[in-house]
Amino acid sequence: MDFDPVDDPRAAAIEQLEQFGLSTYAARTFVALVGLGPGTAKDVSRTADVPRTRVYDAVDELRARGMVDIQQSSPKEFWAISAETAGRKFEREMTHRTGVLTTALNELEPAQHIEEQQGVWTVEGQAAVTDRVLEFVDGATDEIVYMTVEDLLTEDVVDGLRAAAERGVTISLGGVSPDVQERIRDDVPGAELFESLWVWSDTPAGRLMMVDETQTLVSVLVGDEDPAPTEPRFETAIWGAGETNSLVVVLRAIFTWRLEDGGTME
Repeated sequence: MDFDPVDDPRAAAIEQLEQFGLSTYAARTFVALVGLGPGTAKDVSRTADVPRTRVYDAVDELRARGMVDIQQSSPKEFWAISAETAGRKFEREMTHRTGVLTTALNELEPAQHIEEQQGVWTVEGQAAVTDRVLEFVDGATDEIVYMTVEDLLTEDVVDGLRAAAERGVTISLGGVSPDVQERIRDDVPGAELFESLWVWSDTPAGRLMMVDETQTLVSVLVGDEDPAPTEPRFETAIWGAGETNSLVVVLRAIFTWRLEDGGTME
């Protein structure tokens, strides 16, 4: 579970440190020392619910990662690096690991990317669908046609569309409210807005897009129409790629007819 860093900072900090690979005792020891300032093994054990004999093992682990200093006194005292230093340290580590992972995965990809795919693929969850949308947008070279509801037109999607427009990709956007249309005109000046075939907000549809007439994605929203802020409606999508892919063929025909039929708004 995710602990709130304001309501329960100790539990939240321990949880995140464990996610970064620290043992439970090391995470508890570090958090205890941050709150104590200098502290002995006895202080840590009393504060962090770590057996005194295990504090020394935890300190060794933390010292190996450059997270504590030791004063050779009697008894020994331990000093944790600051929250800012720890944050920068883990940020650098995450950046390095992400770079290594990306390079390694690129080396594993086929030398020649497969453009034609039979059938359709399913992706579930709003974050995962957004990732796929951004992947398509980032790879666009000619045209993006995108219909969506207001809640799914997030900042990262707008940033992706703007970047695509700046590199010369034609952007056609439909299905958004008048307020969002104005936002798009400001953030993506080159985008063309078009009228939808139906009242988009009255349907369970989430997104519908076509990229370069060879990639398409359709998603729907499932669940309560008025979810709590922390519980967004669940999104599931299907997508296909390739000029003869069945999903691509159908949506290309719909979009081409709609846009050529004068659907663009003034």
